[in-house]
Amino acid sequence: MSQLDINEEDELRDYNSQRTRLILPEYGRHIQKMVDYVSAIEDVEERNRMALILIGVMGNLNPHLRDINDFKHKLWDHLLVISDFKIDIESPYPKPSRESVSEPPRRIDYPAHPIRIKHYGRVIEQMVKDVSEMEEGPIKTFYITSVANQMKKAYLTWNKDSVSDETIIRDLGVLSNGKIKLNLSTKLMDTREFKPSGAGPSSTGPSKRRHPKGGRKK
Repeated sequence: MSQLDINEEDELRDYNSQRTRLILPEYGRHIQKMVDYVSAIEDVEERNRMALILIGVMGNLNPHLRDINDFKHKLWDHLLVISDFKIDIESPYPKPSRESVSEPPRRIDYPAHPIRIKHYGRVIEQMVKDVSEMEEGPIKTFYITSVANQMKKAYLTWNKDSVSDETIIRDLGVLSNGKIKLNLSTKLMDTREFKPSGAGPSSTGPSKRRHPKGGRKK
């Protein structure tokens, strides 16, 4: 093959590096070309009619948008964005500005309150706080035991070996700033009760020993 033939073949090939940049890659290049085509239609009524058809195609290609509130509004906004805000159509929704679309997401600050004992997590820490502020009585006693058992379960998720009830009781006192004082002899749920079902031997019974070819051992 001559160098001239190679050059002609390269011109016929459609390389991604030679294509225009996709503004919204999730819609693909075919939608991008359709938007460019609709944007170039001179007749206003025809352009609006084709834009409405294109909105239906975009919705079918992205059915997950149906789970979003006002997904039709989102599709019309995307059509405008894909055209680089150049398409002139009668949208049933207010047109977004280029600045509003390119605006960076708002920064979400992390909570300033640190977790005192990380393997218990913030939820359990809040539970301990709420229980410690309850009025004395059998209901509070019940909730204290429940929270202590939840702490033990969380601890075993972090450290699967073992944990003593005394450790949980001491940590409960720390998280409650000394407001909850369980007797160190208090017995919490057994560690085996926290194991997921099916973790032990199969419930279908012991497996049968297989023997080499020739039948079962007599």
